[in-house]
Amino acid sequence: MATITLRVLDGADRGKVFEDIEVPVTIGREEGNTIQLNDERISRFHLKIQKDHDDLVLTDLESTNGSKVNNEDVQLRILRHGDLITVGRSTLIFGTRVEINERLERLSAANKVDAIEPGSKPSAEKLAVKNDWKDDPNYQLALLDLDPPKLPERLSPGQAAQLSEMIEFLHMHIRRVVADVEIDKQKKRVELTAEQWQKVLDVQARLAEYLRRISNP
Repeated sequence: MATITLRVLDGADRGKVFEDIEVPVTIGREEGNTIQLNDERISRFHLKIQKDHDDLVLTDLESTNGSKVNNEDVQLRILRHGDLITVGRSTLIFGTRVEINERLERLSAANKVDAIEPGSKPSAEKLAVKNDWKDDPNYQLALLDLDPPKLPERLSPGQAAQLSEMIEFLHMHIRRVVADVEIDKQKKRVELTAEQWQKVLDVQARLAEYLRRISNP
């Protein structure tokens, strides 16, 4: 049976540690939840964490104020050690210190191919992981850069074809914008026309729609 550890970083229950809890786990403000938090902005039954094959999946249970992972609103999210879960005024970190450090060490080792040149400054992404990563608003992006999400497995041929078609559609739109941008080498800037910028916004809007439809099938 899979077990997880959640530690409360902020909120009325700050400092509490819920260690080696068997999944599925529910979090909410009422009795009957695996983890009951003292927070009036948390729904009676706010979210659920369950195992799906090799992944641990967080699902928001149609809560009033929603759930966030690494400062991003989510309905469904695969959890990884070090992820920050925000519900109401409470923030929890997923994983033990050992599990989180093991992940960061693995990411740092995998990232050594991008070693910093002597005298140069490390990128914001590297700093976000190595230093005050818990307080960095780009924490999620930094970890995704180093540990990008994997493609779903066990897809049927039809599902794989649909996913391929969706990614190809987005790729073509982004490729068109990239091909048309103007690069000012002297100012080290890339300039987009208003029309190109609208194309980028349209791609973002489509992605937002896809995310909502996937989360609420």
